[in-house]
Amino acid sequence: MSSYKHVLVGLDLSTESQQVIDRVKFLFANSDSKISLCHILEPLAFTYGGDIPVDLSDVQNQLQQQATERLAAFAQQLPVEQPDQHIILGHPAQEMHNLAKQTDIDLIVVGSHGRHGLALIFGSTSNSVLHGASCDVLAVRIADS
Repeated sequence: MSSYKHVLVGLDLSTESQQVIDRVKFLFANSDSKISLCHILEPLAFTYGGDIPVDLSDVQNQLQQQATERLAAFAQQLPVEQPDQHIILGHPAQEMHNLAKQTDIDLIVVGSHGRHGLALIFGSTSNSVLHGASCDVLAVRIADS
């Protein structure tokens, strides 16, 4: 039995996300912990600076649909029901913090690439999640392919 009642797993939906899913399955396979999944999509206006005079809403909708399908595929492995699969537009760390507070999360699980040098100076999502979280955070080390 796990002491964590509700676990939020933040995924970037890359192929490396499977390593995070595998670790969550290993840690919580025989527990009564509730698992929720999330993927945070940064709005294209943030990604491209916001001053492009192009309507990107169709592209954003396609990205959101693809993310929903990928997250559902990962959710089947745990299993996580659809209401506990969250696709959110915004800044990843901030939105994970908000979701954690709103849904009484007591552990956030994210993947970490173990950056160093300039990549560490500029920050990473896992580092941002760690430093602003109101609950425990588990960073799963992503093995290099």
